[in-house]
Amino acid sequence: MTEAKTSLKRTLIGKVVSDKRAKTVTVLIERRVKHELYGKIVGKSSKYHAHDEKGEYKLGDVIEITESRPISKTKNWVATRLVEKAAAA
Repeated sequence: MTEAKTSLKRTLIGKVVSDKRAKTVTVLIERRVKHELYGKIVGKSSKYHAHDEKGEYKLGDVIEITESRPISKTKNWVATRLVEKAAAA
């Protein structure tokens, strides 16, 4: 049987906020959650370092990152695909 295997790795979509490191991009993930006590919708954000082997993702790009094995002390995500190119300034 040749079934398509569904990946158990988490994927997130976010915006590149830094591309200054070699082979690494910093990705900002924003999400909206309901406050536990007050019920108000609030914005939460997290930053992740993702591995970018070819250095193809630039500041402002919206990309998808996938969970992987630890690559360094702070890096355990890999940039997988470009969702939206940054608007030309």
